[in-house]
Amino acid sequence: MNSLTSDQISELDQKHVWHPYSSFASPLLPFPVESTDGVRIKLKDGRELIDGMASWWSAVHGYGHPKLKQAAHDQIETMSHVMFGGLTHEPAVSLCEKLVKLAPAGLNKVFISDSGSVAVEVAIKMAFQYFISQGQAQKNKLLTVKNGYHGDTFATMAVCDPVNGMHHMFDQVLEKHIFVEAPQPAIHSQLNPEFHESHIQSLKEQLEKNHQSIAALILEPIVQGAGGMRFYHADYLKRARELCDEFNVLLIADEIATGFGRTGKMFACEHANISPDILCVGKALTGGFMSLAATLCTDKVAKGICDGEAGVFMHGPTFMANPLACAVANASLDILMTGEWVQQVANLEKGLENGLAPAKELDQVADVRVIGGVGVIELKECVDMPTVQPMFVEEGVWVRPFGKNVYVLPPYVISETDLAFLCRAMLNVVKKL
Repeated sequence: MNSLTSDQISELDQKHVWHPYSSFASPLLPFPVESTDGVRIKLKDGRELIDGMASWWSAVHGYGHPKLKQAAHDQIETMSHVMFGGLTHEPAVSLCEKLVKLAPAGLNKVFISDSGSVAVEVAIKMAFQYFISQGQAQKNKLLTVKNGYHGDTFATMAVCDPVNGMHHMFDQVLEKHIFVEAPQPAIHSQLNPEFHESHIQSLKEQLEKNHQSIAALILEPIVQGAGGMRFYHADYLKRARELCDEFNVLLIADEIATGFGRTGKMFACEHANISPDILCVGKALTGGFMSLAATLCTDKVAKGICDGEAGVFMHGPTFMANPLACAVANASLDILMTGEWVQQVANLEKGLENGLAPAKELDQVADVRVIGGVGVIELKECVDMPTVQPMFVEEGVWVRPFGKNVYVLPPYVISETDLAFLCRAMLNVVKKL
């Protein structure tokens, strides 16, 4: 196969390819990639970039990990795909067993899907079908917090922040749910502000007032991602669990971004020592190798659904439990189950805290915060992407800010030297803004 030049790729891309949140009216030309290896992205023009994004939270083991590659090679020799309706296979069964072992207690039923947004759609459908099956079809609303982000499909857009989120223009066509004030921000350090009951008052009031119509509370545990990279107190999550139990409302934890070690715990729910009724995972599930996600639930939820009129859960994607993706996910979880990620993420947290600390002294910076393998420099003004993106490439790193946030979540395997380089590059760019 003849290889296209960098210019040819850019030309064809500009004509035909629609990238995430991009415009054909005023396109931002993407940087053509030649290859990836470890924590590096090699561009077609020969430049190498240290990846600070882990391909949007997912490539936690870096690129081209030999165990993931071997798992894919081995699986493709026997079966790349087979329908999951009426059939099963070892990669899927093994994956579900591992997820149950890793997940918070009580989550022992697993529905495997294609992507994070679909995993959240499945969780929402589970919650609604549970109450329909219980003869409580009036519980047809979701409760959530502002500044949240749960995906780009229609059910998930309806529980993203309705004003400051990316989907407010669809307000007139989305289902209307109930929003409460976002959790009070808390910096992940010994200086954490104390949690006060007043911080969860708006959530409590809505449950008291509307619990008869609310099926589930959905939120991102501890870290709100695309809604502003906000960190909040673990006691908020603990109280939310208690309130859901009190008012007969299911708790959906969207851990697609935070799952598998990113915040310093295998799952962010562990910071509060709670288990949700339904858990969504994705992104790092396959180590960023290919798309796969899953929704876990308890026996209570599964039995409640299956005891209803339908007798089955009403969902079934064509590529559900793709054997190739499941095989790679098994290899990714095997790496995590060695426990090496614990020290890796601890090193990441320390390196990010030290490396980003000088940004606190800059006039244009509103806040600097770190939790686990997530580092954020929050600016006072929104960044101009056409200006800023090439500046990071010139610095030799791949960092993709959004809004006021210049943030990184590097692969766990990044070296101390590369992490220090990444932090310096962030500081260099921020100083110029």
